[in-house]
Amino acid sequence: MLLPASLRKPWTMSESPLGKHSDYPERYAPELLHGIPRLEGRRELGLGDELPFFGGDVWNAYELSWLDERGKPVVAVGEFGVVADSPNIIESKSLKLYLGSLNGMRYAHWDEVEQMIRMDLREACGGKGVGAALKSIEEAESRELIKPPGVCIDGLKLEIDAYEPDANFLRVAEDDSEVEETLHSNLLRSLCPVTAQPDWGTVVIRYKGPRIDREGLLRYVVSFRDHQGFHEHCVERMWVDVMGRCQPSELMLQAHYLRRGGLDINPFRTNCQTLVTNPKLLRQ
Repeated sequence: MLLPASLRKPWTMSESPLGKHSDYPERYAPELLHGIPRLEGRRELGLGDELPFFGGDVWNAYELSWLDERGKPVVAVGEFGVVADSPNIIESKSLKLYLGSLNGMRYAHWDEVEQMIRMDLREACGGKGVGAALKSIEEAESRELIKPPGVCIDGLKLEIDAYEPDANFLRVAEDDSEVEETLHSNLLRSLCPVTAQPDWGTVVIRYKGPRIDREGLLRYVVSFRDHQGFHEHCVERMWVDVMGRCQPSELMLQAHYLRRGGLDINPFRTNCQTLVTNPKLLRQ
C-alpha cells in the first residue's frame, strides 16, 4: 500500500530512475512514482508561497494497458492533470514505469483503474489536485488535432548565438500600444536536467498589454535550447520572465512538449480566466 503523502519520505534525485537502467515491474507498483518538489525551482525564480499565477500540468499517456477479468488486454489513452500549486511534480520516467506495472494486472472495470491511477498520482504529488481520465482508442481519436493558435514568430530572420535563458532578450516593442494577441513558436527545446536528453515543444503566449517585441521573444524562446530543466519549471521561468520584463495585465503561457516514452506534458500558467483545453498539436 502507498503511504499517505504526509507520512512518505520525500524522494531525492539520486533515488530517481532517471538516467538509470530500469526493469519494467511485473506487478502493480505505485511506490515507483517519483514526486519532485516544486519549491527548489520556484526559489530560483524568487517565488514564495503566494504564487502570481495559477494553472496546471496536462499529461497524455499513450502506452497504457492492463488485462480484463478474463485476461484479455485492454488499451487506453490516459489524460492526467496536476494543479500548479501541488507540492510536487511527477517525474516522467517514474510515471512510465508505474503505468507499465499495470500491464499484467487484471481489473474488471475501467472505473477501477481510473480511480486507482488518480489516487496514486495524487499521493505522489503531495495529496492535492490531480485529475485522471481514461479513454478508449475510439474516444481518443476524436481529440481535436489543431495547428498552434495565433501568429507564428519563427519566420523572423535573426542572428542567434545564446542558448541559455536570458530575460534581457524580452522587451516591449517601440510601438508599445495596448494589444491583445496570441503568439507561438515551434522552436522550443530544453534538456532533461538529469540525462540531458532533448525535449522538443511548441510554446504559446497569449497576453493583453503593451506590445511585446517579437524578435526579443523569439530570441528568448530559443535561448532555452541548452537549458537543463523540467518542463514545468521551464514554463514557470518563461511566465515569470515575460511578466517581469513586459508587464502585461494578462498572460497565459503554455508549452506543448512532444511525447517521449509514450508521454507528452503540457504545462500552462496564467493570471487570467482563460479556457485551457487539451488539443493535440500537429507534432504531438
